[in-house]
Amino acid sequence: MQAPSQKFNIVVIGQNNRLQYEAVLFAASLRHCSPEFDGKLFVATPNPGPRWSQNPSIQNDDVLKALGQLGAEILPFDSHVFGESYPYGNKIEALLAMPEGEPFVFFDTDTLITGDLNTVPFDFDRPGASLKVEGTWPKPTLYGPGFDGIWSALYRRFALDFESSIDTSQPHDYWRRYLYFNAGYFFYKCPRQFGERFLEYAQAIRDESIPELIGQNLDPWLDQAALPLVIHSLGGGRDALPEGLLDGSVSCHYRLFPLVYARESDHVIDVLETVATPNKIKKVLKNYEPLKKLVIQGKGAKIREMFDRDNLPQREQVIRNKIKSKGLWMR
Repeated sequence: MQAPSQKFNIVVIGQNNRLQYEAVLFAASLRHCSPEFDGKLFVATPNPGPRWSQNPSIQNDDVLKALGQLGAEILPFDSHVFGESYPYGNKIEALLAMPEGEPFVFFDTDTLITGDLNTVPFDFDRPGASLKVEGTWPKPTLYGPGFDGIWSALYRRFALDFESSIDTSQPHDYWRRYLYFNAGYFFYKCPRQFGERFLEYAQAIRDESIPELIGQNLDPWLDQAALPLVIHSLGGGRDALPEGLLDGSVSCHYRLFPLVYARESDHVIDVLETVATPNKIKKVLKNYEPLKKLVIQGKGAKIREMFDRDNLPQREQVIRNKIKSKGLWMR
């Protein structure tokens, strides 16, 4: 295992929408919960260009000031392939603007750091990604190939060894048998090498008519279809990190603020509300309605009272509907 103290950079995506407020929260939680982190924190922002109908970069002076005070560096990048048609592609193209040869961890912006990142034993030679994932892709059709046929076709397309990616403890044609990640975080020793391969694979999957993919929805799942192939090709896998740290005690990928209050631990709520309290942060966050109402005005507590964290509904839609019934759903 790599020594936990190895220096690395962090990158999240910032944009002229909710992501800019989430980026401020992310930076504030990083400084609060991992004060010894000594790498660079990049907030990567897409430049305006032909793939965007409007300027997607962060233009809010208060947001930019807050990010600067929290030690974040704005990292502009160009959208050559994706842009507005597939904004999830930002996480791919941003990597090409990162410092070459410096280890990195990418986090989705809707993440809170809730513990000391220096305790995570990253081995940057072996890439990994989030295993907090459901079987969202592919969705085999009645007459088409199953999971085995779809995944094996992708491995063949990129000349990768399919058999060594399989978890043989799982049943044939069950989604967990096949390497699959959530793109909420991933890491490697070089962002440009990772990004170039990610871009190559994602573009090929999107643009080529791979017969086994007919009828498969790639929006928004393109990044998660390509990511396992990238990680496998670079020598990584599902065992790259110990369980319980990222997506556990050290980070929380919350996705939406009503869901934070419904599902997450008291510690996560404490971190969220603590880092949102300082006036210089609060005055920025209150411009985003869910943060203003749920966190700053305290209405999130009403959502919290509606659910037993030890006995949550299995389906997220049930949680959402219950919150909506009380008029507290917002995004």
